[in-house]
Amino acid sequence: MNMEFKRELPNARVVKEMYPVSDEAAARKKENDAEIQKVFRGESDKFVLVIGPCSADREDAVLEYIARLADLREKVQDKIVIIPRIYTNKPRTTGDGYKGMLHQPDPNANPDMLKGVIAIRKLHLRALEETGFSCADEMLYPENHPYLSDVLSYVAVGARSVENQQHRLTASGLDIPVGMKNPTGGDLSVMMNAITAAQHPHTFVYTNWEVTSRGSPLAHAILRGSTDRNGQNASNYHYEDLMKLHELYEKSGLMNPGVIIDTNHANSGKKWNEQPRIAKEILHSMRLSPDLKKLVRGLMIESYLEDGCQKPAEGVYGKSITDPCLGWDKTERLILDIAELV
Repeated sequence: MNMEFKRELPNARVVKEMYPVSDEAAARKKENDAEIQKVFRGESDKFVLVIGPCSADREDAVLEYIARLADLREKVQDKIVIIPRIYTNKPRTTGDGYKGMLHQPDPNANPDMLKGVIAIRKLHLRALEETGFSCADEMLYPENHPYLSDVLSYVAVGARSVENQQHRLTASGLDIPVGMKNPTGGDLSVMMNAITAAQHPHTFVYTNWEVTSRGSPLAHAILRGSTDRNGQNASNYHYEDLMKLHELYEKSGLMNPGVIIDTNHANSGKKWNEQPRIAKEILHSMRLSPDLKKLVRGLMIESYLEDGCQKPAEGVYGKSITDPCLGWDKTERLILDIAELV
């Protein structure tokens, strides 16, 4: 094989024993899970916001951002369920560039996966213990999910992963809501097939075990727009797009129909400052149709302390080093506006 086996990493059980969840934190996560799952079962009218940096880059800035969300939560908790994004793995279209905290706890240092595994668990743990938020992460590597399985309340499967069999089968074994994004090419049938697979039980190989999953009834859609063969972005958050998804769900027989809409990526053409406008258009569509009011469970928003993005070497505190994000002032205004409109 054309690779070097550097060292064997500790398994998830060992890392969890090194950095355990306290009884108090576990109880808080259980409360969060119950509230979030009521939304996805249609038992709650609250609106979900999966919100935070494109990718977690440094512990201090991410925790400051989440602490600000915790302060804001008190003002909107009767209308909104906030799930902070702590995305510790970053998919790369070409494979090059910063791949997230799992690979590089220090974005300006060489990759160190052992430090990375520990860093991402400590970050999620601190968020839970210090703010009461059990957060969202992207399941880029299915076999790494056990390192965080006891601290997450939401998981997303990305546009490049949604066709992958292992992602779909692993999703079928999760007991928290898991969002399946439409693929980069935009084919909604791929996303619907992924949701179907995730909602069904399966037997498969996982972390060297033969396992049987029960199916995940809270697997749902995430619309993130698409990119055509010429590299042109096409959005899929408009009224007509949402009605089309509603029709697909009506024909599917899937449990708990629902969608989270990504306001960035191809939906915004990566124009990060379009996210507030897009969010408000979606809320307007929901007011026009009772079907969409039921279908749309919330939004996914990319947001950090500072507007825009930078190169890692620039070192601006709280500014994204991957996709550009809304800064805090715009984020706070948007969350308060959404609470007024839902």
